[in-house]
Amino acid sequence: MCVKPLNSDGLLDVWLFDGKGGARRIPADEPHPHRPEEGGFIWLHFRRLPHRSDTWLHTHSGIDSHIVEELMETHTRPRCQVLEEGALLILRAVNLHPNSLPEEMASLTMWVDSERIVSVQDQPISAIADYVDSISRRRAPRTQGEMVAELATRLVYRLDLVVSMLIDEADELEDDAQRQAPSDVLPRVLVLRRVAMKLRRHIAPQREALNHFSLEDDPWIGPKDRNRLRDAADRVSRFSEELDTVRERSILIREQIVDRRAEQMNQSMLVLAAVTVIFAPLTLISGMFGMNVGGIPGNTDPAAFWAITVIFIVMGVGMVWLFRRLKWF
Repeated sequence: MCVKPLNSDGLLDVWLFDGKGGARRIPADEPHPHRPEEGGFIWLHFRRLPHRSDTWLHTHSGIDSHIVEELMETHTRPRCQVLEEGALLILRAVNLHPNSLPEEMASLTMWVDSERIVSVQDQPISAIADYVDSISRRRAPRTQGEMVAELATRLVYRLDLVVSMLIDEADELEDDAQRQAPSDVLPRVLVLRRVAMKLRRHIAPQREALNHFSLEDDPWIGPKDRNRLRDAADRVSRFSEELDTVRERSILIREQIVDRRAEQMNQSMLVLAAVTVIFAPLTLISGMFGMNVGGIPGNTDPAAFWAITVIFIVMGVGMVWLFRRLKWF
């Protein structure tokens, strides 16, 4: 296997592992060939370049063209495809970079065979950067299976942070729904529900992908690596259940807000109805006394206005007392 200058093809990193815990970083533009030592492997990490059909992966990698197309594909669901010559693993990584949304998950595609790991990312992935830093500090994997298990664990750890953040947000919204105005809380509830649903849709297939990869029977994946992969898959399954819970809680919070709004509207309508019931007869009587026709009682008595005013006040107070006694409001 030959690694030649690949900067123009989106190569980000090249590492040569000796299979004994040692690793050496190879400059991406180094022109001479490199092969892994006996028992070792090489890792080539690429950035996905859109609208490119003539990259090194297509022309010089020796990987089947169908697999290369899968590696370069964007917006793919997590899955694992085990072939005779290797395994294709597609995972999703949560986006924790500044000015980015967590639900806009990045895609990480890996081809693993007996001599190499070829990985392709479409966006920066913090788990990859942290793993490269770990390798630089002499914590290199000994096998391909160990490396994939470590990367999967790091991806799941970051997903745990986001799910925990969503759970805390749901707790806060449940309290705010009782204290703050519905117009302030409802937009946050809708955002929480949208994020939980999108994350759930992206990560749910990841469990099956990791479990399928753990069944690979090649010598470069050991029992410990299988257990770590299954543990990562179980944690992904738990996160899916927690995201379902967050989504259901957001629905309940929204229903509480809608019920609170309906109750406030009912109270307003009740007050309006009570005012209408009280003032409707008073308006009728005052309208009759305001008619400009003969025969109106007290039209020549200066004290008649004040007498009628007192009668109206007594009638209004009496109707308020009666409605309160009947518990109409």
